[in-house]
Amino acid sequence: MADQSIISALVLGLIEGLTEFIPVSSTAHVLLAGHFLGFRSPGNTFAVLIQLGAILAILLVYFQKLLSIALALPTSATARRFVVSVLVAFLPAALIGAAAHGFIKSVLFETPMLICIVLIVGGIILYAIDRLPLKPRYTDVFDYPPSLALKIGLFQCLAMIPGTSRSGATIAGALLMGTDKRSAAEFSFFLAMPTMLGAFTLDLYKNRDALSFDDIGLIAVGFLAAFVAGIFVVRSLLDFVSHRGFTPFAIWRIVVGTAGLVGLWLVG
Repeated sequence: MADQSIISALVLGLIEGLTEFIPVSSTAHVLLAGHFLGFRSPGNTFAVLIQLGAILAILLVYFQKLLSIALALPTSATARRFVVSVLVAFLPAALIGAAAHGFIKSVLFETPMLICIVLIVGGIILYAIDRLPLKPRYTDVFDYPPSLALKIGLFQCLAMIPGTSRSGATIAGALLMGTDKRSAAEFSFFLAMPTMLGAFTLDLYKNRDALSFDDIGLIAVGFLAAFVAGIFVVRSLLDFVSHRGFTPFAIWRIVVGTAGLVGLWLVG
């Protein structure tokens, strides 16, 4: 295992963990970084497996909240409505993702220029939404009705286009539907759990024939990096968003997308 490959795996793992839960598109960052680092894995299995690190990170940070919700289900109508809302929001992406998985992975994920353009366009949209004088009607994720959750879930489907960002689509949709910034980000966290687990399971199944444990060391490095970075982001994002909004992420998207286009033009 070459030192360069280990460094690439570490970098990609850190990128996955740092970007998975913020509205900048972890998929775009991992794919573009892998492209310019010359790091490839059959069926993108490396990217699939290190994502589990980010999934475990959010499950760990939210373990107490998840446990309290589970314990409250038999007696709390609020807890039951919240679980229904998350599942309703998850359903559209689950159906479309399963039906269009082959096209998304084989066509959209293999087009770096499209990813860069979507990053820039998404950044402009997120910046515009963050600047709108919106008056939130919902400030607590447990008050989100299933009808609102369904609309947010439909926005999440936009993330099928790499570069859009799952969290970015859900947060933007939630803000437009009348939520405040903090609760929009937190609902995105809760929605990430079934969505990421579902996507991970489907990717793992679809790529089962391409899986190889020859690179288990690289996968372990990427997994641990994604796990540690994911914990840091999940623990700090809500307070950051409450004070700074989403404009810094919008600007970052535009910068990365532009740099990606320049890089593709220079080196292909």
